[in-house]
Amino acid sequence: MDTARIAALLAPYLPHPLAPQQLDQVAQHLDLLVKWNAKTNLTAVRAPEEMVTRHFGESFFSAARLLAGEVPQVAFDLGSGAGFPGVPLAIYAPDVRVTLIESQNKKATFLKEAVRTLGLKNVAVHAGRAEDLAGKSRANLVTMRAVEKFADSATLAANLLQPEGRLALLIGAAQAEDARHLRPGLQWADPVAIPGGTTRILLVGRAKVD
Repeated sequence: MDTARIAALLAPYLPHPLAPQQLDQVAQHLDLLVKWNAKTNLTAVRAPEEMVTRHFGESFFSAARLLAGEVPQVAFDLGSGAGFPGVPLAIYAPDVRVTLIESQNKKATFLKEAVRTLGLKNVAVHAGRAEDLAGKSRANLVTMRAVEKFADSATLAANLLQPEGRLALLIGAAQAEDARHLRPGLQWADPVAIPGGTTRILLVGRAKVD
């Protein structure tokens, strides 16, 4: 898919257009995703244009909201899968150090190839369980989207936060109330609807200072 079409599809999700180099990186990630997805089930979405809107669009929308006025030094993307929202976050903010956390070997291998192909110097891939990082490393921002065992994963994600760090959940609107009760030590902002005519939201909780 050419970058002009990608830019048009992403326009509803971003406050301003991506730079040409960023669009090239999106195109490379998309091309890699389509090729790998034919052999390895990285996403149930098969149409490239739908991949752009549902995966990249949602991720860039979240990145723009999360980085407006408050830029984290370190971000973790828990259960990164095919790289969403972590890779778009790293493309959008090249000064943020992003760690993609993925325990499934095939997906972690894809992520490493994507990071290499896109030339993302600010991204590391942790091919293992998030529990391995608990107590060793913490982040200003932890993102989570479409993970298995949501309640357990959200609790684990909150444990990876620095004091006053933020947990960003990209979830369905119906999950919002349950998410708010998962971790009493978080102060939750109002959910933000993600464009595109879906019932998807961005829900952000901030860790309280002990």
